[in-house]
Amino acid sequence: MKILTVLQHTSAEYLGYLEDHLEGRSIGFRYCRPFTEGASVPRAGDITDGLILLGGGPWGSAGGRDVPTLREEVILARYCLHKGLPVIGFGLGAQILALAGEGSVEAAPLTFQIGTARRSEPGALAGFLPEIVPQVIYMRDRPVPPSYARVLARDELERSAIFQLGERAFGFVANPGFKAAIAEDMIMEFEECPINPGPALEKLRTMRREIENALAPIAAGLVASLGLMN
Repeated sequence: MKILTVLQHTSAEYLGYLEDHLEGRSIGFRYCRPFTEGASVPRAGDITDGLILLGGGPWGSAGGRDVPTLREEVILARYCLHKGLPVIGFGLGAQILALAGEGSVEAAPLTFQIGTARRSEPGALAGFLPEIVPQVIYMRDRPVPPSYARVLARDELERSAIFQLGERAFGFVANPGFKAAIAEDMIMEFEECPINPGPALEKLRTMRREIENALAPIAAGLVASLGLMN
């Protein structure tokens, strides 16, 4: 049984709906919370089957309000890239993945917005990536993948929404398993929150079926592309 290391940056954000898809395939996962007392970023040798880097809410990586463990996490993600270990980054995690792969991050204010991304490469995610993917973005700053990255989907402004580095690393600007409860808890966890989050939160509460319908093939594609059931 493979065990993925899932690195959290806040108490609020977790795998969300993606947990069920992993458990249904007998893929295990363990959460690591470096922001809690006595905890730290996992050591390179602790990552055996893969690493997932979650979002960070108001934490970013472009210098305005960097997550405190940014340097250690970039080093860890770079180690996984060099070793060919599976790496998935959501939100802030995608920023860290971009930095680890010699890309960059552009500064942007904390935002909570809902939109869509359109598949830009046929056959993406082993052919499973839907043509249209809902995007729930609760994030500060934005990843800029390196020039060699494959951009699998773009948003309404033609920016990278889903990208791939090498064979076994994927960055998602939005967590595809995002739940309304994550946003609600994020707003309560931090003093800083996006301007007027109410409309986006109300819309998100109506999107469960849409998100789950897109997540099912995305999860299948990640499992296939990363070899998580081999």
